[in-house]
Amino acid sequence: MSTFQTAISGLQTASTDLQVLGNNISNANTVGFKESNAEFADAYAAAIAGNAPTNGQIGIGTHVATVAQQFSQGNIQSTSNPLDVAINGNGFFQFDHNGSTVYGRNGQFQLDANGYVIDSNGGKLIGIPAVSGTLTGGSGPLQITEGMLQPQATSGVVIALNLNAASTPVASGTTFNAADPTTYNYSTSTTVYDSLGSPHLMTTYYQLQSGAGTNWNVYYSVDGTTGTSGTTSGSLGTLPFTATGTVSGSVSFTASGLAWADGATTSNINVGYAGSTNYATASAVNSIKDNGYAAGSLSNLAINPDGTIFGQYSNGQSSLLGQITLTNFAAPQFLQRAGNNYFVETYQSGQPLSGSPSSGGLGTLQSSAVEGSNVDLSTQLVNLIVAQQSYQANAQTIKSQNQVLQTLLSL
Repeated sequence: MSTFQTAISGLQTASTDLQVLGNNISNANTVGFKESNAEFADAYAAAIAGNAPTNGQIGIGTHVATVAQQFSQGNIQSTSNPLDVAINGNGFFQFDHNGSTVYGRNGQFQLDANGYVIDSNGGKLIGIPAVSGTLTGGSGPLQITEGMLQPQATSGVVIALNLNAASTPVASGTTFNAADPTTYNYSTSTTVYDSLGSPHLMTTYYQLQSGAGTNWNVYYSVDGTTGTSGTTSGSLGTLPFTATGTVSGSVSFTASGLAWADGATTSNINVGYAGSTNYATASAVNSIKDNGYAAGSLSNLAINPDGTIFGQYSNGQSSLLGQITLTNFAAPQFLQRAGNNYFVETYQSGQPLSGSPSSGGLGTLQSSAVEGSNVDLSTQLVNLIVAQQSYQANAQTIKSQNQVLQTLLSL
């Protein structure tokens, strides 16, 4: 009868192997799925002292030692969803799924009605939230709440330009008049913003002083104010240059007390000239940098390899909205499957160790991509044939033993 038991153990292990292989094959297209391998061990009866066989112990079959999970890297596939994220390397996403903490590698994310980043099962992605563009340092569900980015009033403008040193100076005693181009040599304009996000045109004018060589008088005008005809204008100061054409001394002025007609907060705008020159070539603007902007609505999301999530807004600005963290374990092969592509920690897996991607041995993130299943169909199908043959061979062992018994019974 022992032969029957041995063959039955073989049937049972072969059946388990077929189930494991079938599960792998069925999840060949499941994003973030990790395959498993059934690992077997032989079985022997404990020898009784004095009765141990002298010519070797005969085994009594086999059993499944473990179903080992394989966490090798799956292929990374590009998608069109900016919220899709693939892990390249070690680590798991952490989720709050119905109040339970679970882990997984499926990075197919979307936003729910409350702005939480969730997976297809409704699990909320855990990371480091941000408030007003700054990471809080704590941990919790990531929520995208900044649907509108508030405007920022312009407080500083940096203009890098070249003023033509070969220009003809304006006649001494000439009074500046923005409407009369003969009272200045060059002008340029830029958009500035008030505290309500309303745009205003700020124009600066440059007048080469007569007989001063390299000194330029700077004037300005700004529309949309409570000034005469809705415009405030005045003198900013004198912009001096050295004999080599570089800015000398003070390189910034302030247009102060700008009262806006729309009721916005009064502005003081610093105008800087770092990088400006006074060469004998045509006057031209090289760059203008303005630290103000209008209100903007969220138009897109971008996720960096370190997990930081940035909102991109219609006004061209971006803001830090949070950071995705990764979690790893000392022995991830001992994590327990919980269904829905989730794992839960066990005593054998060790405590979860969370951190920023690319740190502490954790992998990096790739946005607009997902990690495919690590199941190799070709290998699985070959193993399936071997497992099927093993099942048939064990069944044949039972058949052969039955024929032996029938022979004995017929004596």
